[in-house]
Amino acid sequence: MVREPISTIWNAAALAALARQFVAYVGVSLAALAVHYALLAGLVETGRADPVPAALAGYLAGAVVSYGLNRRLTYASDRPHAEATWRFGIVAAIGFGLTWLIMAGLTRGFSLPYLAAQGLATGVVVFWNFLGHRVWTFAAPPVPSLSEEPSGIR
Repeated sequence: MVREPISTIWNAAALAALARQFVAYVGVSLAALAVHYALLAGLVETGRADPVPAALAGYLAGAVVSYGLNRRLTYASDRPHAEATWRFGIVAAIGFGLTWLIMAGLTRGFSLPYLAAQGLATGVVVFWNFLGHRVWTFAAPPVPSLSEEPSGIR
């Protein structure tokens, strides 16, 4: 029997863990998207808002759902809320801007139907948000190394 090198096994295990985390993220995202799309369609179909501001309102409502569920289920983060919420807000604000750019470009510039445009915007923003939250928002705070800890010695 040929044994695989440890680096190959670790990479496979790391990739499997990343895949499981992404699947959890997609599940949470579906709940947030349900809120997002319901608000988007409700505002547009009742004539209360143009598709672009309706998409942005939906994005904000979905972000509230996303924060709570992702913090607990996807990333199991111990980062304090005081740090995680502003980090989440920055990543979400960039996603918000991407949503605005894509929605405005596709619905106003290319006259695409708003739901098709929102589908494309969602595809882009899902990957941005997953990576941003994984590597920054909910990542474990760095542990100070021995050289960074105050020693009291001068």
